Amino acid sequence: MTAFSSFQVLPVEVTLPEMTRLPTPTDSGQPRRYGDFDTFLQALDYAAEGESGFNIYSGRGELLEALPYRTLRQQAREVAQRLLSLGLKPGERVAIVAESDGDFARIFFGCQYAGLIPAPLPLPVAFGGREGYVATLRGMVESADASALVIASIIASWKDDLIEGLDLRFAGVPEDLLATPITVTDLPDVGPDDISYLQFSSGSTRFPMGIAVTQRSGMANAHAIALNGLKVREKGDRCVSWLPLYHDMGLVGFFLTPMTCQLSVDLLPTREFARRPHVWLDLISRNRGTISYSPSFGYELCARRATSISLDLSCWRVAGIGGDMIRYHILEDFAERFAASGFDSHAFTASYGMAETTLAISFVPLGSGIQTDTIDLRILETQAIASPSNDPSQMLRTFVICGEVLPGHELEVRDSEGKVVKDRQLGTIFVRGPSLMQGYFRQPQETAKVVDADGWLNTGDLGYMLNGQVVITGRAKDLIIINGRNIWPQDLEWSAETEIASLRSRDVAVFSVDESDGEKIVALVQCRATTPEARETLRNDTASLFRRQHGVDVSVILVPPHTLPQTSSGKLTRARAKSMLLSGAFKPIDTTISVA
Repeated sequence: MTAFSSFQVLPVEVTLPEMTRLPTPTDSGQPRRYGDFDTFLQALDYAAEGESGFNIYSGRGELLEALPYRTLRQQAREVAQRLLSLGLKPGERVAIVAESDGDFARIFFGCQYAGLIPAPLPLPVAFGGREGYVATLRGMVESADASALVIASIIASWKDDLIEGLDLRFAGVPEDLLATPITVTDLPDVGPDDISYLQFSSGSTRFPMGIAVTQRSGMANAHAIALNGLKVREKGDRCVSWLPLYHDMGLVGFFLTPMTCQLSVDLLPTREFARRPHVWLDLISRNRGTISYSPSFGYELCARRATSISLDLSCWRVAGIGGDMIRYHILEDFAERFAASGFDSHAFTASYGMAETTLAISFVPLGSGIQTDTIDLRILETQAIASPSNDPSQMLRTFVICGEVLPGHELEVRDSEGKVVKDRQLGTIFVRGPSLMQGYFRQPQETAKVVDADGWLNTGDLGYMLNGQVVITGRAKDLIIINGRNIWPQDLEWSAETEIASLRSRDVAVFSVDESDGEKIVALVQCRATTPEARETLRNDTASLFRRQHGVDVSVILVPPHTLPQTSSGKLTRARAKSMLLSGAFKPIDTTISVA
């Protein structure tokens, strides 16, 4: 791996002493502190006094590197000296393609100690190809006005395309950076109001904007998550994660927050999760992990695929769910599938958050499991009221309750005139509190569009309140308005993916397009059928389902498997799918039935 001047991280194939091949212990051996620091540097300085740390695993679950926080601190301070020796100045940005490994940790915290601003960037896992990925990444580098770019070794051959025409003082793989001679040894003071990092939201594509998170706001959210949301215990808690470190749930939830409360974290590579999802569960079982999160599709992959691994998941007390609209039936399937392995469905913990609030906004009370609210969908669509109903003759919709706002923060649901609405009345969700971003980096006009003079953030999400807890119904920008009805695209998507056996999660993208005679609903459906007859059946069945269950006519267009675009965090992106359709990016699938 990488050699440093005063120490060496040995290659994996080298035989190491027994101790170095063991993960860091669950308990740090020091009094627990719950993110009550001014900066992430202070938090790492304290964590370095204990035994816990990061543990880097391969996609097969093999320990590649145990990185105690005390070692990370030493290495990160040296990386800071190397960064400053390149001529970089405090406040400048360093873009880092975020592989889930020790080098990312060393460089990210090296930037912190150097007073530089790291900007984690996605790997090409969720992009349609090299061209789209390169364009997106370059847009992020330019938006951050980065002075350096650290490229993951796995895409080192793409370097020329990534940096062409960019004015950078450094561009290379981690090994190149960590071989930089040290000529600057003094490190700057870093304060709570300094920007800690830039977070690009997972949907950033054409006009990426970096979300500027200060040390103060980052620490406020980490403290609230650890103390109030997860209720981290004095002893016995351990985190396991496959989530990407370029996304807020991975970066804040399972990289920064655990360190601020001295927890050990076992990290799996995001890019290999889909191939071997059960390695995630095996690692929880082997290392007695207690806290781990996933979007719905991660639980779905595990429940769908058979495994011969013997698991004991009785240790898992917080099985978090977030990052996308929560599909409760997927969680029910997972709980049923792994009940025999000791999994307790009460461990499911729904939450709500976004990068603009650092990460978390609300948590359900721990131990309550998935709580739902079933409402009459037609009343919601036409009157904007979540009227409870269990009448099977009505069109019903079940939402997952996403919990109470974190202490020290505020949440309001407002109507179109800005008035706070009553329980069960649909509106736009606004939040305020110490975890809010400083703003979109160097985009004051864009910041002013979502944050008002009183510090309230318009989240762009729609929802309603229910007995002090928030229920999310969808994104305002995705809402389809047809003949006075407010139609949520995910309702149609979930109906098709649930009722049609050949479809899987994230196989359907629904949106509206403007035509000369009005607005039309379109559904792009990923098709795996190989015969024209089966393809035509899929298209007809899907259109018929939408007409029967939702009372709308939908133009169903079949597209090849793996072509619907996703964000860097694995969420379906309807806006990009629509843009691809209108630009002719999808190759039509033949459904012509030959006549003998």
